[in-house]
Amino acid sequence: MARAASELGRLDLLVNAASEGFAPKNALELTEADWDLAFGATAKGSFFVTQAAAPHLRESQGTVVMIEDVAAYQPWPSFAAHCAAKSAQAMLTRVFARALAPEVRVCGVAPGPVAVDPEQEERRAAETLLGRVGSPEDVAEAVVYLAGAGFVTGTSLVVDGGRLLQSVAG
Repeated sequence: MARAASELGRLDLLVNAASEGFAPKNALELTEADWDLAFGATAKGSFFVTQAAAPHLRESQGTVVMIEDVAAYQPWPSFAAHCAAKSAQAMLTRVFARALAPEVRVCGVAPGPVAVDPEQEERRAAETLLGRVGSPEDVAEAVVYLAGAGFVTGTSLVVDGGRLLQSVAG
């Protein structure tokens, strides 16, 4: 973080988008390695990268955006480790919002189905109220909005085409 802030002149925005372990597996068959994989990149990575960036973001009155997932808000038994890790990351959004305020705002973006495999697109589109999957641009627009929304902190913007309003799957 120090190197990035030095080379860029300052650090205004941190986007935590790392995630691992998004593979279907019965919850009763998960291994400790599966669990560690999901939590390592998603929760642990987001925590320590944000912690390292905090002094630089305080200096610039910057923003952190966590790329969460609607999985943080729905119990998907076939993706238990991913759901739990994303739920932990969503909590970190709120924890860091309190810990870094008032100098730094911390928000989350919780995407639904975005940029899915072509053979899954029709099925995944049917999971949303808008009848389509999202695009990377849909998520990027939410990040840009939050980066400039000076009176928004500690909350998550769901970008899922109405996925959370549909029945629970997984």
